[in-house]
Amino acid sequence: MGRGKIEIKKIENVNSRQVTFSKRRGGLMKKAKELAVLCDAQVAVIIFSGTGKLYEFASSRMEQILARYGQNHDSHELATVEHGATQNESAAEISALKDEIERLQLMHCRMMGKELDGLTYNELHNLEQQLTEGILSVKDRKETKVLQQNEALLEKIEELRHHARLSSNENRLLVSKDSCISSSSRSDKEGTSDTSLRLGLSSVDLSGKRKIPKIESINDRKNTMILD
Repeated sequence: MGRGKIEIKKIENVNSRQVTFSKRRGGLMKKAKELAVLCDAQVAVIIFSGTGKLYEFASSRMEQILARYGQNHDSHELATVEHGATQNESAAEISALKDEIERLQLMHCRMMGKELDGLTYNELHNLEQQLTEGILSVKDRKETKVLQQNEALLEKIEELRHHARLSSNENRLLVSKDSCISSSSRSDKEGTSDTSLRLGLSSVDLSGKRKIPKIESINDRKNTMILD
């Protein structure tokens, strides 16, 4: 059977307490030595008995270990103090931010015409002035935007008109060019026909073939002369 659990409390019997102290002290010193050897650690154990007797163990010089402990302890205390101060500052900043958020939310509600019951006449008057100034500022901004949009639209309309004029001029130029080409073609045809008539030549048909004139025979001429 396993050993039962021992209740951790002061042993009232003096003899039993002394025996337990000796056993536990020896085991603690043994464990401290093993820890120093196995893990290459600096270990120091200081024990004062109930009668005031000192027992100690140090893996190296006790003064060196205690000095190192003092330095680390002071640094730890300083870090703890600084951490506490930082936490206090953070808590103060968080509280201030919460207050500011609540103030802004209340101001927003009052700008919307809500939460006005607790305001005095002067506060209501100041709120009215703020709202009036805000409305005027919004109107000015709106008018500026309208003017800018109108200017943009006018520029767009003028650009479209310019393109329309250019297109119209191009169309007139094309029509004039076609008219000149048609007139030149008719003039060429009329000139060719007049030249043919003056030279006594037969006109050329559309196919480009020359008509051959008829040749009267000698007998036809003789018969004509006899009749005369």
